[in-house]
Amino acid sequence: MDLLPFTAAHASLVAEWPAHADEVVRWCGRREFPVTARTVAAWQEDDDVRAHVLVEDGTVLGYGEVWLDDEEDEAELARIIVAPGARGRGIGRILVRELLGRALAAGFRDVFLRVRPDNEPALACYRGAGFVTVDAGLAASWNTAQPVDYVWLRNPTALSSH
Repeated sequence: MDLLPFTAAHASLVAEWPAHADEVVRWCGRREFPVTARTVAAWQEDDDVRAHVLVEDGTVLGYGEVWLDDEEDEAELARIIVAPGARGRGIGRILVRELLGRALAAGFRDVFLRVRPDNEPALACYRGAGFVTVDAGLAASWNTAQPVDYVWLRNPTALSSH
């Protein structure tokens, strides 16, 4: 499997993966269903977003982003989704580990994820990829400006304690 840069040509495929409105909310927090290819492509317009697709034998199996925050000296993995036909095979864990590798290679030791608390498959995936829940107080402070009380996870090899 290869983690490749996302291109606009991938947008329509990735936009088709969520099967219902609740899945869209859990994936990217949006209230639009279906998600449009234009929405997915527009996410790449932010200079701090590095989007990737996980590909095996020419088939795109997953999509995810690394959000780089130089000011905070940290990265966040975001908008991670696996193609419906590839779910349940460990593809998500592979994708998360590959995205983590990109964040670490970019020089970020603190790497985080946020997950809606009702997204049990994602929580299991991220924990299976080695991420651990952050301190409850830290999560509470980060959630004050958020639309939902996310479960925040971090890469356990992080050097700073925030």
